[in-house]
Amino acid sequence: MALEITDANFEELVINSDKPVVVDFWAEWCGPCRMIGPVIEKMSGDYDGKALIGKVNVDHNPGVSAKFGVRNIPTVLFLKGGEVVDKSVGAVPEAQLKSKLDAIL
Repeated sequence: MALEITDANFEELVINSDKPVVVDFWAEWCGPCRMIGPVIEKMSGDYDGKALIGKVNVDHNPGVSAKFGVRNIPTVLFLKGGEVVDKSVGAVPEAQLKSKLDAIL
């Protein structure tokens, strides 16, 4: 299951992670977010032990969203060593997200 990432735990879970991190910025009212949600959950199982997969609810965590300039959702950020190395905006196929993550593993 994807980790719930918040303004409070972002630095601990994401910035300080020794593994690549995928962060899905989403909201309950967002249709495309509901389409990509199951893909993020599946990836959290597929990459267990290799990468951290988490979700940030933009309505509840405006700090992290603002820090990374997230204006459109879903936005999926790929981080390594605490730095954003890739991103995807909008509802995209699972293969595209996995390809981006595989590139940083």
